[in-house]
Amino acid sequence: MKTLTIREARRGLSHPEQMFADANEVLVVCRGEPVARILPVQSKMRVRSLAAFRASQPMQSIPSEVLIRKDRDARD
Repeated sequence: MKTLTIREARRGLSHPEQMFADANEVLVVCRGEPVARILPVQSKMRVRSLAAFRASQPMQSIPSEVLIRKDRDARD
């Protein structure tokens, strides 16, 4: 983790790609006390398409209405 003072952070904000390129996390301090933490942006999680999700799911061999009827009959 890289630590910067407020003054260093202000000077470096004109070129943030150079300032934060080598650090995974940056802690900004004022008089030795932390005032801010700068973290890298996380990439967005990719969501699979509904068609791909449905294709990956196993198909039922017994129709759901038969399973529901068996469950209801077992309760009586």
